[in-house]
Amino acid sequence: MSNSNKEYTQQKDSPTRSVLKAISWRLIASGATFIISFVIFRQYTEKTLAEIIETASIITSVDVVAKLILYYFHERLWTNVAWGKYWRRRVWKRKYRKLHKKTENEPS
Repeated sequence: MSNSNKEYTQQKDSPTRSVLKAISWRLIASGATFIISFVIFRQYTEKTLAEIIETASIITSVDVVAKLILYYFHERLWTNVAWGKYWRRRVWKRKYRKLHKKTENEPS
């Protein structure tokens, strides 16, 4: 296995890591969804507090399930895309080789 392939595989996330990232992100994002739903329903409806909490909870529940699944597949797709993972290293490697090639060709 060449060095570039070895480095690429070491940068690739495992499916378990993707699941844990998806869950941690969903906790943060779903908390935001609940708060936004709660504030909007509280301000713009005449529902009771219990009804508002129930409605915001239903919205958040659907949001959690749908977006957790979508995020997991999105993450798995991007894990297989090599673009941008080691671009900087390649650019600097090319510049380094070019610089040293000129130095080696110069007479002593």
